[in-house]
Amino acid sequence: MYENTFPNKRFRYTLDFLTKHVSKSETILDLGVQNPFSDIMKREGFKVTNTTGEDLDNNQSAIRNSNADVVTAFEIFEHLLNPYTVLESIPAKKLLISIPMRLWFAPAYRNKTDPWDRHYHEFEDWQLDWLLEKTGWKIIDRQKWTNPVKKIGWRPLLRYLTNRYYIVYAEKSK
Repeated sequence: MYENTFPNKRFRYTLDFLTKHVSKSETILDLGVQNPFSDIMKREGFKVTNTTGEDLDNNQSAIRNSNADVVTAFEIFEHLLNPYTVLESIPAKKLLISIPMRLWFAPAYRNKTDPWDRHYHEFEDWQLDWLLEKTGWKIIDRQKWTNPVKKIGWRPLLRYLTNRYYIVYAEKSK
């Protein structure tokens, strides 16, 4: 998955944000299959279970049937066609969600050989905020950061200056 591009900065910022808002005594349902970041969370002492690869657009039973205190959705909502229904189905009272933000100078990401590795939604921050509000979540904290690359050129310069990632901590308001 991250053969030559392990996202150290993104993982470090995400872990700091998670640690700020979630205690290690709380249980976490991490949307998506087990991945390098869910392994990091476990190594750091968090109690994490993952969904098992089901298509969350069509099947939210793992979410609805979860007793987890917190749901995390790191870099997954951009892959969903129907994030509204997924957000509505979460019974937990706490949510941490991060997304890659839409960049005006780059098209939506699409892996032509892997249908699971595509971005249907390229969110701007206000769009995710609105989606959370409409589905009954109150944003408590948020953070953005850039994703510089070690290359020379206009796009690398823009990546150095433009926020790429957006993370939100929200609590159920309904």
